[in-house]
Amino acid sequence: MTLPITQVAITDLSDMLTPQGGPRMELPGFDTEFVDFPDYIIRITDRIWHDRNVELCAKYYTQDCLIHTLTGPIVGAQTVIDNTYATMDAFPDRVLDADNVIWSDDRDGVFYSSHLITSKMTNLGTSEFGPATGRKVRVRTIADCACRANKIFEEWLARDYAAMVIHMGFEVDAVAAKLAADDLKEGRSLSDLHKASHAAVMAQALPHVSKPENPETHVNRFAEAVLGHYLTPKGLDALSDVYDFRVSGLYPGDRDFYGHDELGAFWQAVFTALPDAKFRLEHVADIPYLGTARDIAVRWSLAGHHTGGGLYGAPTGAPVYILGLTHWRVMNGRIREEVTVWDDVAVRRQIETKRQSS
Repeated sequence: MTLPITQVAITDLSDMLTPQGGPRMELPGFDTEFVDFPDYIIRITDRIWHDRNVELCAKYYTQDCLIHTLTGPIVGAQTVIDNTYATMDAFPDRVLDADNVIWSDDRDGVFYSSHLITSKMTNLGTSEFGPATGRKVRVRTIADCACRANKIFEEWLARDYAAMVIHMGFEVDAVAAKLAADDLKEGRSLSDLHKASHAAVMAQALPHVSKPENPETHVNRFAEAVLGHYLTPKGLDALSDVYDFRVSGLYPGDRDFYGHDELGAFWQAVFTALPDAKFRLEHVADIPYLGTARDIAVRWSLAGHHTGGGLYGAPTGAPVYILGLTHWRVMNGRIREEVTVWDDVAVRRQIETKRQSS
């Protein structure tokens, strides 16, 4: 009997690392040891990070792979290897606990995963944020990967670096200001780096959808409605259409919200700081959860200009671009649990560069 495809959110780690039975889905070009696509994602992550077999990145990433981050692109398997060693030097005991893998078959041999991870570690070495502090750190990451024939060829990576900085005992705005000063000395700017992406998002508004579609049957339209209508200054009063009143929302900077009223207050602060902000929907994947609910992974971009005060300090006019990754657990047509990750240090760094150069 063929076993069901691995559901990471409800499967014990020991079962994921030692899957029983034969293939559970067709994976053309992948090693036959992997019973399904989530199994591939979980086990290669475990081998690279927990077995400390970092050189395996050369096997599981293409030589010209492109990894998108808010601080700039990472290109090539060797760069992935070098960055992984650097992270391990700063956090030698880092573990990556798999909270979920939401995936899709994107056709033509391409499989797409959105991997939600909680990392626990101790800062025992110098990092990009400062000297070793000896402090315990816990940080959420979402890594979206496009894979073909046993290799990752493109990835979109967002870590809650604001939470990492806080746990290390630093102040987020101070770290962003230092990194911005370094950028100016080196003649670089994150805003310049994302100039084309920023312009593309500003030019491409999501369609106006005043009533959400059923996420069971129209997941893309549901995502369009949430980002294009409800998460807007005019739509926040109607968040109860798409968010359960008990929704749990985990956001950058270790923010932990309960209820759509708290979520709405946060997004209002974002839109106050970035009054012209617009979303662009980049990718959607979804899988069933316990038979009656769905887990949805959404990759999105947001662009706007820092012309308002509050959340990011006094207005600077800086163009701001955000690469965001979100997981929703939808029950009875509404979002009951949400995890959203973006690099808020990099967002503040864009603003600080403009502030310091004015």
